[in-house]
Amino acid sequence: FCSVLFSVIMPVFNASDWLDECLQAILEQDFLDRMELSVYDDGSTDNSRELLERWRQRFEDRGRPMLISGHSSSSPRGGVCVCSFLSSHSLGYHDTHDDIMRPQRVRLQYEAAAANPNAIVGCKVCRVPEGSTERYTRWINSLSPEQLLTQVYTSHGPTVIMPTWFCSRDWFEKVGLFNEGGKGVPEDLLFFYQSLRRGGHVIRVDECLLVYRYHEHAATHSVLEETIWSHRVHFLQERVLSQWESFTVWNAGKQGRRLYRSLSATNQKKVKAFCDVDENKIHKGFYTYEESKERPKPRIPVLHFTNASPPFIVCVKLDMTQGVLEGNLRSLQLKEGVHYYHFS
Repeated sequence: FCSVLFSVIMPVFNASDWLDECLQAILEQDFLDRMELSVYDDGSTDNSRELLERWRQRFEDRGRPMLISGHSSSSPRGGVCVCSFLSSHSLGYHDTHDDIMRPQRVRLQYEAAAANPNAIVGCKVCRVPEGSTERYTRWINSLSPEQLLTQVYTSHGPTVIMPTWFCSRDWFEKVGLFNEGGKGVPEDLLFFYQSLRRGGHVIRVDECLLVYRYHEHAATHSVLEETIWSHRVHFLQERVLSQWESFTVWNAGKQGRRLYRSLSATNQKKVKAFCDVDENKIHKGFYTYEESKERPKPRIPVLHFTNASPPFIVCVKLDMTQGVLEGNLRSLQLKEGVHYYHFS
């Protein structure tokens, strides 16, 4: 075989419905001549392993190695955890078995990663079935280069989604292996946060290089929202709130109050006000929260947003108010990442 420059790393678990289409797309990459495919069968119980063996010959006929490993245990390790095993034996490119790469994907992301060696490189996506997770897909594709860093605290997760990741093996090893906590652990989110802690960059190739499949068996559905929430709160406190002397929570409703209750006692004391547009909430005047009978209830003012002062943590979901939230933020002439961060 020709020398290998990088690896496509693909964990597989019961993927027979998608393997042919996925592997054909890899074989059609316009940057194939320095690539290997490294596959780990995570205990599949369908005929995935048989299909992989058939495809191995097709790759070898094209002069490209296809490395297959795996186990037969009844307990899958989880796709992201498997990537840690594969990446320690290869060169650090990640893919998934249910998505389809566009022919220029590897070349364009490799070029971006070569120019930014300490970066996780993503790309825009096309979602199938068409119309599924419409808001999420719009968010993935519309983030500005600055928002790839400022919106890392939102409920959507990493600002470049894990199926689009491309990074160097050197950077992968510097960040550290994926958290192997098993099912229910958001390994991709934790790795993404750790990359940022290490000073890593986040960039995106602004072309649709991946057909991103939505289906009910996707691994992302196994992670509880409460788990993701707690990790997001922790990272927000570490990276943002620790730098602020005081701040306003934008949303006096359910999400804003939930954030307040999730904060450390130190950061709760920094909340100088809640703000909202709901006159009923504003009319009440104060928010009170009794954490324990030993502590006095705090009385935190609830203000109209025009009477509140930055910095803000915005606990209103993006793209859900027909542009009202975004318009209100613009009217105050605030800069995202300086005067406010989105959390919901």
